[in-house]
Amino acid sequence: MTEFDAVFLSYDEPMANSLHARAQRTLGGTVKRLHGVHGMRRAYRLCAEVVDREQFFLADGDFAIDTGFDPAAVEPLDEDVSMRVWRAVNPVNGLAYGYGGLKLIRRSALRAMGQAVDVLAALPGRIEFTGQTAGITRFNQSPFRAWKAGFRECAMLARGSEYGMANDAARQRVQAWTTSRDGEFAAYAAAGAREGIAFAREAARDVKRFDHLNDPSWLRAQFVATHGDQVVSG
Repeated sequence: MTEFDAVFLSYDEPMANSLHARAQRTLGGTVKRLHGVHGMRRAYRLCAEVVDREQFFLADGDFAIDTGFDPAAVEPLDEDVSMRVWRAVNPVNGLAYGYGGLKLIRRSALRAMGQAVDVLAALPGRIEFTGQTAGITRFNQSPFRAWKAGFRECAMLARGSEYGMANDAARQRVQAWTTSRDGEFAAYAAAGAREGIAFAREAARDVKRFDHLNDPSWLRAQFVATHGDQVVSG
C-alpha cells in the first residue's frame, strides 16, 4: 500500500471545518489544512510546500468526501501523469464530473505550474480523469457561492476548456448548469451560469479579463451589482 499526504484547501467556506474533519476520518492520518490564502494560483502552489511526499490528495474547502472512499486502494500516479481527478456530484444539477472533485497531484507539478484561467489546467504533464465519484462538491452553501460556481464554470466552458474537452460535452454541461433546479440556491447557480456565459462573450475581446474569474473581490462585486447585497452572505 502506498501512503499519500493530504491537503484540505479552504478559503472562507462555511462548512470547511466539518468537511475537513470528514476528510480526516476518511483519508486517515493528518489531512493538512491551508486556509484563507488570497489568490487561487498562489494557494495551490503553497499546497506543495506543506506536504512531505511528492504525491498527495488535494480537496477543496467545499468538497464532501464519500466516507466509503478507500485511499488504500489508490494507485500512485504514472510517471507522465501530473494529476488524477475523481468525479464529484453537483448538488444543483446532478452532473458528476471533475468539477470540484478530489485530486491526487504531484507537488513538483504544482511548483512548475504555468498560467491558465483554470489554474490546474496549467500543470505540466498529463492529467487523468477517473470514472469514479469520490464525493459531492457543496458549493451551494449560500446564494453568492452558488452563483459564483455557476459563473466561473460556465465562463470557462464558454471560453473553451483548457483540458481540451469536446464541444458537445461542454455544451451539455452548460445546458445543465443554466437549468439548475435541484438543491439549495439552484436558481442562483443557474443565474450565475447564464451571466458567466455573457461575461465570456464580452471578455473574448480582451482575454486578460478572464483573470477576474480568480479574484474573489471582483466576483463578489459582480454578484452584488446584479443581485444586491442582501443575499451575499457567505
